[in-house]
Amino acid sequence: MIQVSNLTKRYAGRTAVDDLSFTVARGEIVGLLGPNGAGKSTTMRILSSFMPATSGTVRVAGFDVFHDADEVRRRIGYMPENNPLYPEMRVREYLKFRARLKGLGWVKSRARVTTVMEQCGLTDVGRRVIGQLSKGYKQRVGLADALVHEPELIILDEPTIGLDPQQIRSVRQLIKSLAGKHTVLISTHILPEVEMMCSRVFIMFDGKILAADTPENLQQRMAGGSQVIAEIAAPAAELNAAFEALPEVEQYDVSPSEGEYFRCALTPRDGVDLRPAIFELVRARGWSLRELTRSRHSLEDIYVQVTKPNAEDAE
Repeated sequence: MIQVSNLTKRYAGRTAVDDLSFTVARGEIVGLLGPNGAGKSTTMRILSSFMPATSGTVRVAGFDVFHDADEVRRRIGYMPENNPLYPEMRVREYLKFRARLKGLGWVKSRARVTTVMEQCGLTDVGRRVIGQLSKGYKQRVGLADALVHEPELIILDEPTIGLDPQQIRSVRQLIKSLAGKHTVLISTHILPEVEMMCSRVFIMFDGKILAADTPENLQQRMAGGSQVIAEIAAPAAELNAAFEALPEVEQYDVSPSEGEYFRCALTPRDGVDLRPAIFELVRARGWSLRELTRSRHSLEDIYVQVTKPNAEDAE
């Protein structure tokens, strides 16, 4: 659905997007993750033919975004970070107006407006003036606008920013329901959004993609350095001596827990999974074990780890 090759965008004295290359398959929900200024919005504006690239090529559904801009726009539904809605118009009136602007005929536009209003939970507010709606409903109107002409690709820039937790959950479920029928590209700096909605993640920093994979694979790539947490009932001195003697353990910390148990945080050497060795140690010594888990890296941990070398280089 999307093919990006060596995409670069320079402004005066600054490179916003630096030699990006990636592909997105049809039906995927992909997240562009990065801080403000990482180049996410610039990339999306180029993808939607809103601005030209300095160099490189971008194709959407096989069409070049520069040479075939009209064909690309017909296939894209774009919701910017701040929806440019007409606050004086009513919801249904506005969506019908937008459908006609996007080339739908009179009969088709009415049918599509009814469909997307049901899909986005707007049926009960169809006659309400947009300016009187809550932020959450305005986001839904913007999403319905992006969907009304049945685009193959939906581009959403910070779709849940400024929403309360209940509104975020509602919009998130709506976006997840689009997978398969539509390709969705989401820009966000809110990490839980990516974990909960996206099948793949592109981590952007300083105009470059530093990692591109599924959240699960990113977890596995970092699993080698995951700590093992064990709660063991044994004398502290014996625990320290045992961990000191284990060649698989690089670092350890033993601290008191409830009752006679000690909480042992163990860092492996060379990516080894320590759990079998710790279990065997406890069994052999006749100690009591009530917890043995490997800590799971959050997407935030992964993001910090991936961007850390670059941040240090920048300094």
